[in-house]
Amino acid sequence: MLILKCPAQLQLLEETLRKSLPTTLPVLGTVMTVARGNPASHEVLVDSWPHFRIVLTRLCPEEHRDPRDYYINQLSVFYQDKGALRALLAGREAVTQARAFQMLGMQEGLEEAVQEVASARGLKVE
Repeated sequence: MLILKCPAQLQLLEETLRKSLPTTLPVLGTVMTVARGNPASHEVLVDSWPHFRIVLTRLCPEEHRDPRDYYINQLSVFYQDKGALRALLAGREAVTQARAFQMLGMQEGLEEAVQEVASARGLKVE
């Protein structure tokens, strides 16, 4: 996963996400916030640039104070490919087992993918 920090990249991503509203809403707000100074210390991650299949937003890892607090450890996701979502969830780079987390997204298939990967890892999903 690539962390986008360049204002031009964030602006282009914002414009691209606006074209797919309302499904991009969970990540668009964070992308806009990060592009405008990032007062909340969030990160915007994509699987590739500029032709991304998935966008993930999260609090910067150094801001995590309690690994059990899934309100603080909130992830928002928008994906164009369910395979990219499954790869993200199955990997250890962006989503870690060390922390409880809450994943927000508006697309069909998100809950099933999370359940599938969690059960393969032997984890509990609430």
